[in-house]
Amino acid sequence: MDTLYWILIFLGTFIFMEFMAWFTHKYIMHGFLWSIHKDHHHKKHDSWFERNDLFFIFYAVVSISLFLLWRFKGFWAGLPLGLGIFAYGCAYFFVHDIFIHQRFKIFRNANNWYAKGVRRAHKMHHKHLGKEDSECFGMLFVPFKYFKK
Repeated sequence: MDTLYWILIFLGTFIFMEFMAWFTHKYIMHGFLWSIHKDHHHKKHDSWFERNDLFFIFYAVVSISLFLLWRFKGFWAGLPLGLGIFAYGCAYFFVHDIFIHQRFKIFRNANNWYAKGVRRAHKMHHKHLGKEDSECFGMLFVPFKYFKK
């Protein structure tokens, strides 16, 4: 029965992170922490690292903290919660940074309807260079209006 709980918590956390990505992006990154996020929209730097990457580091610290609570304090839900955040972070990095922004030059030729829809949606988000009027959405649940056959 514990395994079932762990699986449900892991899946629930992964899905909840999609909401957190949307919320953080809309109200924090395009809100009071725009100064950290704006270098993601304005590529006026030569560094591979962006200040925007600090958001990844924040969620990594949260995930690691949950692993440590599980391991050293006996907080049983820490493992599936930490793994859910970690798995979402990996998926987000893969889709957003590798697939869409090509921070590593792989998966350039993916042209199925889903890949095109995700790219189209993200392009619409980056159409607005300022912090206002930018469409914000998650990574997995992209609005259907961007998917055309």
